[in-house]
Amino acid sequence: MTTEVKVPTLGESITEATLGQWLKQPGEAVKADEPIASLETDKVAVEVPSPVDGVIGALTVKEGDTVEVGAVIATVEEGGAAAAAPKAEEKKAEAPKPAEKKAEAPKAEVKPVEAAYGNVAAEPFANDQPLSPSVRRAALEHGVDASTLTGTGPGGRVTRDDVLAAAASAPKTARPAAAAPAQAERREERQRMSRLRQTVAKRLKEAQNTAAMLTTFNDVDMSAVIEARSKYKELFEKKHGVRLGFMGFFVKAACMALKDIPAVNGSIEGDEIVYRDYADISVAVSAPQGLVVPVIRNADKLSVAEIEKTIGDFGRRAKSGELKMEEMKGGTFTISNGGVFGSLLSTPIINPPQSAVLGLHRIEERPVVKDGQIVARPMMYLALSYDHRLIDGREAVTFLVALKNAIEDPTRLLIDL
Repeated sequence: MTTEVKVPTLGESITEATLGQWLKQPGEAVKADEPIASLETDKVAVEVPSPVDGVIGALTVKEGDTVEVGAVIATVEEGGAAAAAPKAEEKKAEAPKPAEKKAEAPKAEVKPVEAAYGNVAAEPFANDQPLSPSVRRAALEHGVDASTLTGTGPGGRVTRDDVLAAAASAPKTARPAAAAPAQAERREERQRMSRLRQTVAKRLKEAQNTAAMLTTFNDVDMSAVIEARSKYKELFEKKHGVRLGFMGFFVKAACMALKDIPAVNGSIEGDEIVYRDYADISVAVSAPQGLVVPVIRNADKLSVAEIEKTIGDFGRRAKSGELKMEEMKGGTFTISNGGVFGSLLSTPIINPPQSAVLGLHRIEERPVVKDGQIVARPMMYLALSYDHRLIDGREAVTFLVALKNAIEDPTRLLIDL
């Protein structure tokens, strides 16, 4: 009996997606609810499970194709698991053939660049788990055999982070001079933009075209927060089961400042301004497919420990592709921490329909004047990009000053001052 595999409901207002990767191929056995394909939506990757036990039949769409909700993308032959076993045995019986080809390999002429890096278009891995193009490219660049890695992604799949971690832990060896690519030989690789990247590009350009964006800056002395974190981090982790980071302080301080300057937490809808008495803070989190921005709901009512737990959970599930669509909708204000990547200063772009975004940057010691003396202090630049149609310069500066005061004197977070 043949069962159709259809694109599941993807969420409110989402009618289509891109087929990012087939996780199973025709003839392979599959169990009910086992993922057979990965779909890329505007925000997250969604896995399509098999509805029944059986063997994968026909695949009706190709990787990179756009599919609508409810469309048939494959078929599963129920009760065909037994038929899959002989196919596997046939593959094993044919295994010596590739070995014979390998024996003839020395006769072929190999260009230096191919000897060093291999052919990107070829399949260089012997493992039977599917690898995305970004994983294959990373493995080639770092000389890592992905078939030997234990994957941390969904279903045990190898991710780009797994490859980078393996490359970082591997002993460093000098590349033979003879294998260096010739300068005259250059390569290009074209890769289809993921649906997530297309959406990010569209929305960021939309923000530039719609909002009257302006960025204002300030700096903050991180001494007090660093001291508090150093003093209480062990007790904090022991009690709450999560590390005490800087984001908990900044989210809490931002919520206090948003209450003082409600326009920064508002938005323009048509001819109306929407003000809110709650703060849903969007936080940028790194994921294998790019940055995603899940939302901390009612952050203004959460403790620092609850905020850190939520951010930690987002980070773990972003790497494994388990974030849900609804978790990335409805934010009222965004915090993006480019400092973790070494950024000194930036002008972040608003995430529509929000009206402001706060950019955090790296902490570095700089000379400052304290009580008439030049001293070294761990300083961080803050950047607030905002929609000038709604937020005046005075309000933007007042917001940053309130945030700065709360970070430089964390006691204010306890007494709401």
